[in-house]
Amino acid sequence: MKIVIAEDQGMLRGAISRLLGMEKDIEVIGEADNGEEALEIIQTKGPDIAILDIEMPILSGLEVAEKLHENNHPCRVAIVTTFARSGYLQKAVKAGVQGYLLKETPVSELAESLRKIHSGERVFSPQLTFAFLEKTNPLTKREIEILHCLKAGDSVKVMSQTLYLSEGTIRNYISEIIQKLEARNRIDAVGIAEEKGWL
Repeated sequence: MKIVIAEDQGMLRGAISRLLGMEKDIEVIGEADNGEEALEIIQTKGPDIAILDIEMPILSGLEVAEKLHENNHPCRVAIVTTFARSGYLQKAVKAGVQGYLLKETPVSELAESLRKIHSGERVFSPQLTFAFLEKTNPLTKREIEILHCLKAGDSVKVMSQTLYLSEGTIRNYISEIIQKLEARNRIDAVGIAEEKGWL
């Protein structure tokens, strides 16, 4: 199978590339240190699988996965991350990724996961699956609506007019959201909800 590796830490990328290259059935045909470069290599070289770091400059691994998914590109995607965050996992599932693995996974296990992905299976790290199950969304539909308004920069007055609620009710909802998410303020609440994939 032909593999592309996208990871912005050069030493780590080189190590993964060398170790995977020693596997008889794996050929590393390209390396990238940002998402944009990864996307170009995938589109020009047509690998079987792209190993994408979740947080990279220009485009994140998830954004690359989303673009490939939108364009029905045949390249399968394995996201490799240090973050066991449920929101990232939700977004990865939506983007149609076939693998979601932690960076601490030994290369022998990574190679085995790639073989499974290549044969059409989906592989998710057990730690990530537990994180996903543990953190269910505590927000109501109305609270998510209000967070969308906050993200758009709407004032309480504007929200009151668009949602047909009194300004006092809106303020109560906002304080409830901040409390639920253990946020410092409104902006922080929006950031937390986005990070967890609840927005």
